Amino acid sequence: MGYNPGPAMDQQASFARALIIANPISGQGQGAAKGRELADGLARRGVTCELFLTTGRGAASEAAQNLPADTDLVISVGGDGTLREVLTGLGRRPTAGAGVSIGVLPMGTGNVLGIDLKLSSEVEPALDSMLAGNAVEMDVADVNGQLSFLVIGVGPDAEAVKYVDEHRINGLLSKWSYLPAAVHTFFRYRAQPLSVELDGEQLEGTYSQIMCSNLIHYGGVIKLAPQRKLDDGLFEVFLFRRGDRLSLLLYILRLVFELVPGGSIKMRRARKIKISAKEPVLYHVDGDPMGETPVEIQITGVRYRMLVPTPN
Repeated sequence: MGYNPGPAMDQQASFARALIIANPISGQGQGAAKGRELADGLARRGVTCELFLTTGRGAASEAAQNLPADTDLVISVGGDGTLREVLTGLGRRPTAGAGVSIGVLPMGTGNVLGIDLKLSSEVEPALDSMLAGNAVEMDVADVNGQLSFLVIGVGPDAEAVKYVDEHRINGLLSKWSYLPAAVHTFFRYRAQPLSVELDGEQLEGTYSQIMCSNLIHYGGVIKLAPQRKLDDGLFEVFLFRRGDRLSLLLYILRLVFELVPGGSIKMRRARKIKISAKEPVLYHVDGDPMGETPVEIQITGVRYRMLVPTPN
């Protein structure tokens, strides 16, 4: 669906052509309407744009991969899952993410990146911010062939993610979806020893849970790594030593009260992470269930230009 510029507003357009990729069921079914509002707003500001509404998993990746060569702005409307598909599609292009700025209108359940980057979910402020052109570079990782820009979890949080995914109602999620998943995981999960290698160094002993992240707020709520840098070429690796139920409860409390790392939770930074176990252990990528160990995580070296509000 194309939108041609009408009479330009006083604000000068910073981009020549935009592609809006909107998940229509995001934002409690408001994704399509928000996408159209963005397209109208861009047209008023002199930017030619195209609106693409996703129809299922993989559609956003395909649209981003095949965007016209003169497109220099891609806007993701939806949650972190929609954005991950957009980044995946851009990464499959011969030039990867080069020459394209990425805007986000956060409309999902968690909106983790939106919270970290203080992005507006209102169309007009979001457009003003995007067209100002202020941006940060963001690393991504390859995880057994899948892209990650937020967090990879191996162990109990992956079990909870799988439970949530299996109990979606009409494909939709809410923040309350994670409460029964957490209760289920706490009482049913049985930890398996995990072996970890960081940048070629085999760590001594085993661990019950691993989280590799490039975010500040885990789940959009818990402040996990306030000192993280999006473009340092490293992910923070949180190593949880113990696997008994009491330790799991104490770990949850440490996370809630921002006492991580600490106690038997250690933190390292690495470019390449290998995680294995004698028995298969579930892992997730950015909140989507992916499979079982072994897991190999590698920072790709490709960085994406993410549009963010101008600092005050």
